[in-house]
Amino acid sequence: MILCITEKPSVGRDIANVLGATVRRDGYIEGNGYCVTWTFGHLCCLKEPHDYFPNWKLWSLSALPMIPPRFGIKLIENDSYKRQFNVISSLIEQCDEIINCGDAGQEGELIQRWVMQKAGCKKTVKRLWISSLTDDAIREGFKNLRPESDLEPLYTAGLCRAIGDWVLGMNATRLFSLRYGTNRQVLSIGRVQTPTLALIVNRQMEIENFKPTDYWELKTLYRDTLFSASGKNFDNQEKGEEVVARLKDFPFVVTDVSKKAGKEAPPRLFDLTSLQVECNKKLNLGAEETLSTIQSLYEKKVATYPRVDTTYLTDDMYGKCGGILNSLRDYQMLMTPIRGKKLRKSKKVFDNSKVTDHHAIIPTGQPLPDTLSKTERDVFNIIALRFISVFFPDCSFEQTVVNGKVDKIAFKATGKVILDPGWKMVYAADKKTDETEKEGDDDNSSILPAFNKGEEGPHSPRLVKKTTQPPKYFTEGTLLKAMETAGAMVDDEELRESLKANGIGRPSTRASIIELLYKRGYICKERKSLRATPAGIELISLIKEELLKSAKLTGIWEGRLRKIERREYDPQEFIANIKQMVAEITHSVMHDPSNRRITAVLPSEEKKEAPKKASKPRKSSSAKVKGKTDDK
Repeated sequence: MILCITEKPSVGRDIANVLGATVRRDGYIEGNGYCVTWTFGHLCCLKEPHDYFPNWKLWSLSALPMIPPRFGIKLIENDSYKRQFNVISSLIEQCDEIINCGDAGQEGELIQRWVMQKAGCKKTVKRLWISSLTDDAIREGFKNLRPESDLEPLYTAGLCRAIGDWVLGMNATRLFSLRYGTNRQVLSIGRVQTPTLALIVNRQMEIENFKPTDYWELKTLYRDTLFSASGKNFDNQEKGEEVVARLKDFPFVVTDVSKKAGKEAPPRLFDLTSLQVECNKKLNLGAEETLSTIQSLYEKKVATYPRVDTTYLTDDMYGKCGGILNSLRDYQMLMTPIRGKKLRKSKKVFDNSKVTDHHAIIPTGQPLPDTLSKTERDVFNIIALRFISVFFPDCSFEQTVVNGKVDKIAFKATGKVILDPGWKMVYAADKKTDETEKEGDDDNSSILPAFNKGEEGPHSPRLVKKTTQPPKYFTEGTLLKAMETAGAMVDDEELRESLKANGIGRPSTRASIIELLYKRGYICKERKSLRATPAGIELISLIKEELLKSAKLTGIWEGRLRKIERREYDPQEFIANIKQMVAEITHSVMHDPSNRRITAVLPSEEKKEAPKKASKPRKSSSAKVKGKTDDK
């Protein structure tokens, strides 16, 4: 008997149906030589401090840092989880072979392997690796099962992530709570959540401390066209008025007229983060809501695997795209301009070197079920339009630049004419997206009248008062972008792609980090803007250790985890660096001569009572990262 272990009962039913397993049992489905069972997401977790040493249950500064001699796992305390684990454990004993059918990603690999380790599995394990849950994709996946060893680096990276988060989170939370907390408040510190909170707090402080400054721009009106002086701003109105008065005595002279053809390529396909950003802008969906919606679309077989960090497709997907486009029944009229033509194949869409485990999020080609909610249909529409747009031509335009001068001061005016909208036709009735209508780029730019080099005439110079503006508060969308690029705020798609390697958090976890900050009471939402609460602001202000709150430094750790996935970085070194980091932070906080204390009140549900102090903390030896954790 071959045992298949999935991550959810619904996925188990889909796979059982394809395999011909139809007999339902308590906690599994069997038939046709297969047995299909499932977890409920995480059934196991890393052990808690008191599971290693009883006195670690007591919160004590003298016990820090806590580093177990060997990390272990345990079942999560939940009766239904225990019952399902017993089912899985029993089936593992009976089977001849196991197929790991967990979600095809780092977290899915960790979930499944921990369960099998806890059950003492010694059987041969193969891996099902698919990007959609359509029947065809499942059949294809079972024809191309991968050996478990192929995914060892993925598991090792996930294990390093879990251990690193445990070492830093457990120790830093106790350290800061005991050293700086009041009334036994728990100050939650995390490897990703604290730098993310720091991004929000720093932006908020920048806004609140911003002092607006007035300045005046020099412009002139010539032949009903407004020209702007190049680099000629004044911080003093009187000086500007003097220049305006002087320029009235000189004619406006056209010094150059140039026309330049330009093209704008379609926006990239979606990875999870860019989809969350887009849904936040267009639908006002939170990151967590977008993730749960696209996960539902994936489980309903109409969208591909969502937890991805690439915007590319593999070359072999090109042959399937025509069928997918034809399956989008509600969009056939929209695709009339490309009907009957060879599908465009751009290197910005199809590139094997940019795809590791999964490709970008696209429709699967399956018909939409009538049961989709409005939110699901709206999110699917965003995915479908983006997929369609990449097969349209570039948007072609002509930009005219007219340069002139008055006396010795240079002026310039620009105009833009769309010659062929290309892919923008896909979004003709959908102008809200900043991905397709970039800020500051107006397709309805004024068409300039015909100017001739050397012409001159009267004009009307003037000053236009402007005021410097503070940066904008983060929304969930812009925060996700900042997390993706380790705090660097960039709009250029190529640069963003290159910065992804050192983003903080993973695409699949960033939404949960934002939700955690809400839950902890460190941030709140005002309309679409994220605001740090007094507790969040005060927590970041009392953390002087840059290692804890720097998005760039945290991004370096994330980059190393990705290298571990590719066998390019030593996992032992990663854990050693985390241990050193915690030791440095512990030493710094313990020797802080100040009497700093947090005074802001956290929400009541986060006021956890810290255990009594331990009398004699137990010293621990160094932890080691191995292929398996000690589950005893």
